Amino acid sequence: MSNTASDVHDHGEFWRPPLETRHEAVPTVQTESCGRCGTEFVAGSRFCHACGAKRGPQFAARRFQWARFLDIHRMQERLGLPLASIVALIVGVICALAAVGTGLVYTATTVLDWQAVQIWRIEWLLAAIVAFLAGILLKAAGAPKRDQE
Repeated sequence: MSNTASDVHDHGEFWRPPLETRHEAVPTVQTESCGRCGTEFVAGSRFCHACGAKRGPQFAARRFQWARFLDIHRMQERLGLPLASIVALIVGVICALAAVGTGLVYTATTVLDWQAVQIWRIEWLLAAIVAFLAGILLKAAGAPKRDQE
């Protein structure tokens, strides 16, 4: 046991790092500290682990946002389509969903009711097909001309 105590003085203090760290290589991370006790918040926490104070609203968990999925410019970049084709695609998807929804919402008790529901579904599907074809034609019209050599 006495040998262990003498080894501590030979190697230096135990809380110092064994190697010198370079200041330019270590990235600095900005952390938020608690306003009540000054303790740093644990990553992803909503409350202070020391005093239980609530974290500020800007660091709260983000809610699911539909706006990022409806961003037209992001859709243009991902799909590589012109704006008119994307609008036609969105209209076509809405019409296809309306055709499915028509079958789910309306129930048929007689043959006449069933025929009416089927006609509505056919109309919605035809509208979806027209919108998709318009998107294809608008994509072809908006495509850049390639030089043939």
